[in-house]
Order: sequence, then structure tokens, then C-alpha cells
Amino acid sequence: MARPIMLGIVGDSASGKTTLSKGLVQLLGEDTVTAICTDDYHKFDRRQRAERGITPLNPECNYIDIMAQHLQCLRLGEGILKPVYQHTNGTFGPLVYLAPSSFTVIEGLLGYHSEEMRSAYDVRVYLDPPESLRRQWKVDRDCSKRGYTTDEVLADLDRREPDSEAFIRPQRRHADIVVCRMESEADPFILDARLTLRDGLAHPDLTPFVDESEGQITLDERDGESVLFIPGALPRECAAAIEETVWDRMHFARHLRSEKLGEFTVGNHVHRSESLALVQLLIVYHLTTARARVALGGDPGVQDAAPAA
Repeated sequence: MARPIMLGIVGDSASGKTTLSKGLVQLLGEDTVTAICTDDYHKFDRRQRAERGITPLNPECNYIDIMAQHLQCLRLGEGILKPVYQHTNGTFGPLVYLAPSSFTVIEGLLGYHSEEMRSAYDVRVYLDPPESLRRQWKVDRDCSKRGYTTDEVLADLDRREPDSEAFIRPQRRHADIVVCRMESEADPFILDARLTLRDGLAHPDLTPFVDESEGQITLDERDGESVLFIPGALPRECAAAIEETVWDRMHFARHLRSEKLGEFTVGNHVHRSESLALVQLLIVYHLTTARARVALGGDPGVQDAAPAA
């Protein structure tokens, strides 16, 4: 069997990593994806972290060396015994054996911390929402799912800020794709997206769809990267034309086409975001084309992204 294709999704706490990972697993097919969270590699449980005054964002609070070793094992097609961190109560569960599938999706806080880790991925994504939006997402998540009060979450965010600045945000420069999803004036539930596309990957050409009019797709070319803006309220016919172009570029993966592309749930209601759909499709494009090259005996590799702010 050809080696697995490795996707990294890195970002600060509550930046949308798990939401993106779950959507991609659904699109690629659960039977073809092994999903891993590098937060499982914490050294200390919640009580021990409080006693030591250390946050999980600090590399010293994580088994970085074991994490790197496991990523390289997975890339080689080898199984691992993975630790399990339980966010519900802040303790550790029993080890779990995981074997890599055709695609391996690794999400977490420190996935690009070392060169050994970065070299394991075929595609590297960094999620970079505006800080005000990330803070709101963290309050919503930790209060509804992890039993915290709003004041506790806000205090924790302030306590973590120095480590976010020192250890999490610098990883942005190592990503092939930086995704910033931000609130839209058109609809609070449908977010705009600003994508920084670096030259480490050969991205599909979307220039025919660029329109400098307000509220349309724009593209700003810079040295070594392009910045693509996609409005969340992009007209469906325009989004459909872009999707068709990208699917034509990966005709070998057309069986993955799904009406669920870009769908998300708020409460009991299902919404669709054209910007989310195109973000998902672009990542799937890179994963499937990498898979095709490896299956044909090549190895796409990943060039280290040029440093950027």
C-alpha cells in the first residue's frame, strides 16, 4: 500500500481545528482517514498544570519528541500506541493503537513546533481567525461542553496569551495555507475567508474568478504567496463554477463530491457557507493530488514555507 498522505491542521485553542478536521473526514470518508489530536501528548493533567503554573501551549508541557516520532512512524505507514487526553475532565485515558489510513489528519496546538514534525506533512494548514472571534468561540465551547464559566474561560485566555504569542502564532510561517475565517456583515453565521496560499504547494489557478468588485473574490499576489479573499455570501452560481473547475483538476477523485460540502450546524439548523466549501475543497484538492502522485510512485514532498508574519 502507498504511504499515507499527511495533513496538519494547527492553530490556537478554539480556532476551528476540530470543526475543519471533522468536515474533511466526512468528505474523504471515515474508512479512509485516521484522525489524531496532538493535544493527547500533554505531559501533565489539568490539576498538575495548575500546580506547576504551566499551560498546555508551552512545549515543555508536551512530549514533543514522542509526538515527532509518532508522526514519522505514521508517514512510513507504521502503527502507533497513542496517548489519550480527556478534555471533559482533564485526565488521561488508556493508550490507543492507531494504524494510518490512506489519509492521516493531525490537528493540535503544536504540530509544527519542530522541523522533524513539520517534515512529516504533505499539506500544512494554519487556522488564524481574528482574536476577538476566537475568544468568543472558546467561551462558547468551554462553557457549553467543558463545564467552565465565562469568567473562568476569559481568565484562562489571559493566562495563556504569553504562550500563544511565544509558541502558537509563530507556527503560522510554516503553513502552506493560512485560513482566516472572519465575521461577515451580510450574515453573522456565514463567515468570510481570507486564505494565504504559499508557493510550497501548486495551488489551482482561480484568477478567472477574481472580481475586484466589493463583496466578490479578490486575489493579492505577493512574493512567494497569494492572498485570496472569499466572501461567505458568495453567490451560489459563482461558487459552483469554481467548484466545477477544481473538481475537473482532480477528476480521479470525483467520487468524493458531496452535497455536504460547506455545511455547518448552528443549534438544530444546517447552514451552508460558500467560503467554507471552497476552503474544504482546496484542502481536499491538495490531499487527493498528493495521493495520486504517491500512488504513481512519486513523492510530492513539502517545501518549507517562506517565513512570513
